[in-house]
Amino acid sequence: MALTDASIRHAKPREKPYKVADAKGLYLQVNPSGSKLWRVKYRINGVERKLALGSYPEISLAEAREARDAARKQVAHSIDPNFTKREARIEAAVRARNSFAHVADDLIQKKTREGLAAPTLKKMRWFVKLLGPEFGRRPIADITPHEILHELRKHERRGRLETANLLRSFVSRVFRYAVATARADRDPAHLLIGALTIPKVKHFAAITDPVAFGGLLRAIDDYQGDPAVMTALRLIPHLFQRPGEMRQMEWREIDFDKAVWTIPEAKMKMRQPHAVPLSRQALAILADMRVLSGSGQYVFPSVRTRSRPISDNTLNASLRRMGIPKDQMTAHGFRTSASSLLNESGYWNPDAIERALAHAVGGTIRRIYNQSAYWAERVEMAQWWSDYLDDLREGGNRCPSPRPQPRPAFGIGRPMHIGASRGLPPVSYMPRTRRSWG
Repeated sequence: MALTDASIRHAKPREKPYKVADAKGLYLQVNPSGSKLWRVKYRINGVERKLALGSYPEISLAEAREARDAARKQVAHSIDPNFTKREARIEAAVRARNSFAHVADDLIQKKTREGLAAPTLKKMRWFVKLLGPEFGRRPIADITPHEILHELRKHERRGRLETANLLRSFVSRVFRYAVATARADRDPAHLLIGALTIPKVKHFAAITDPVAFGGLLRAIDDYQGDPAVMTALRLIPHLFQRPGEMRQMEWREIDFDKAVWTIPEAKMKMRQPHAVPLSRQALAILADMRVLSGSGQYVFPSVRTRSRPISDNTLNASLRRMGIPKDQMTAHGFRTSASSLLNESGYWNPDAIERALAHAVGGTIRRIYNQSAYWAERVEMAQWWSDYLDDLREGGNRCPSPRPQPRPAFGIGRPMHIGASRGLPPVSYMPRTRRSWG
């Protein structure tokens, strides 16, 4: 007798499992726990098999009969329904492993092994979180440009233009990795270039007037606060490296004998080690700080724990406490100030200044050459710059002579050759005429 919904509902559990038959091999198995499971019997190649269809009431009687009929059609074509079901389950598992979130995690793990900076890895994980779990579960090969744009528009509507553009770029990186690992055929995010509103570029605020910069240096000297922060503020104008690199400076990176701070590639934005020459003034500042934190790891330890450096926004917050607004000067702005004033002096090769700022140089050979060819000039420039800062701090505004004894090489119209004395190919450049303010 065929089953009805009423008869199914009234089927009570017993001490042992029992079956309630429907028709054409379909039956309901009632377990002692009270669960009711659909099963269908069939024979293929002379062997009786059973196919699980799901549980009642999740699978209704009508749905179970439809599934039974579909299975019987497969058997009629010599297809084992259990084999088909297993294949579908394996395919679903493979698709789950090839979800966007899974591929993104694989990319992040790869970048971790390659030594990408921890803040960058953290931002990549944040991007995955921004896209949400539903998008993350989608098979990466099935994601369309429309789906990606839908997620990006959410941020654009909230005014987060830069986030939306960075997110598109990250999604594109994940898809390119998926293509490279044979998990996708194309990068749909690339098709969205130009679809989003481009945010206006915001430059870091910086003081580039020499007189005003001298006033800033005096304000730093008068600042009272945590000794680590006070010292970091005194040192950053001399070295003009990125605030993140400054605050994470470690004592093991400082060579007092050679007057060099070597920043390992793991801390550098461009993933290349960077050597910074230390002037007499910078060495004196570091020597003062060594008395306070020399026994620890970090030059500028946090006030809460010596096992961590000062926090990300500490230097900017200190500038605000001095009364310097964020649209006038930032911690990153010391780089702009140094670049502007060094170039305005007319003494130094622009490439040497770029190397001092650790800016990327195109081409591997040129990059290696620039790291060595301008070292002698960078050492001289570092001392000149610190001397110039001292002059500005005292209220002066004129460029000091770049060398204790002027060389003919710096005469107007005379080229200077750098690198020949160090066994390197000489590089000639034509220095500009000496300039001064005031």
